[in-house]
Amino acid sequence: MATIPTVLYYLSLFIMVELDARKFGMVDVPIEHRQSVWQLTKEFGFHFLSLISIIVFMLLGYSPILSVFWATVVAYVVSFFHASCALRPQKLVTALEAGSVGVLNVAATCAAAGLIVGVVTLTGLGLKFSDIVIAYAGNSLLMTAILTSLVVWVVGLAVPVTASYIICAVIAAPALIKLGVPDYAAHMFIFYYAVLSEVSPPTALSPFAAAAITGGDPYKTTMQSWKYTLPAFLVPFMFVLDPAGQGILLKGSWEDIIVSSVTAMIGIAALAGGAQGWFLKKTNLLERLLLIVAGLALVYPHPLADGVGIGLIVAVVLMQKLRH
Repeated sequence: MATIPTVLYYLSLFIMVELDARKFGMVDVPIEHRQSVWQLTKEFGFHFLSLISIIVFMLLGYSPILSVFWATVVAYVVSFFHASCALRPQKLVTALEAGSVGVLNVAATCAAAGLIVGVVTLTGLGLKFSDIVIAYAGNSLLMTAILTSLVVWVVGLAVPVTASYIICAVIAAPALIKLGVPDYAAHMFIFYYAVLSEVSPPTALSPFAAAAITGGDPYKTTMQSWKYTLPAFLVPFMFVLDPAGQGILLKGSWEDIIVSSVTAMIGIAALAGGAQGWFLKKTNLLERLLLIVAGLALVYPHPLADGVGIGLIVAVVLMQKLRH
């Protein structure tokens, strides 16, 4: 069931990055070829031992924190396998300093977000979310889905994907199921948004980790990551709002699966063009609005909505072809 939604997620990333490259006029960057992947792996592959050791230590019964600690020790030991990587005293101090400074942003932000999650779970508010969401949504499936996605986003601020899904499966899934959404679609909706919480501000754990490694600004990195994944945020609505959209979960006939998947791909491309302000060329305000409306229409799995979406995309293409 996760196969097509996963493909759509990476398609969204690919199109957004490609449009950015075209928008900013980026050119191919020549990369000097010195060693093959096999040669590099043979020479520096020992670095992977510290990652593998985390799993080994956890299998041996160590806690996650202790596993990471001993994996760090392993990383220090194996660094001496190659002279250029050896963490001698001066290098070791520099590495420990960089690690300590790099973790400050992540630790402080996640601690603050943990307070929000703690309030939601420990006060018992989380257990009442289902009834509260339905009451505020007025039995509207669209509003219930939007509010449910916000609930998953808040809970996912400070916890990993698996924990976020487990919590929200209890407090949010019943709201969707009560309105007639199949249980597998409701749970996939929540799981998809739990995964997207990794790139959702203000505490996107993945961009924060990437910024710590590269030395970038964690908040700017998070916003850029969020921008690149925005079209993918609408994918879960496809298989929740209408039974026809469950084709992207490989449910129904092959015709439903193919039609819903293709229209979803076209819709994501349109949304990406609207979000980036670039399609075949730079878009004006009208073209940008038409692309966003077209993307939203194609995301809704209905023949009329699909026809409107395709028509708007064709209109934008003609406008850009005719405009000098």
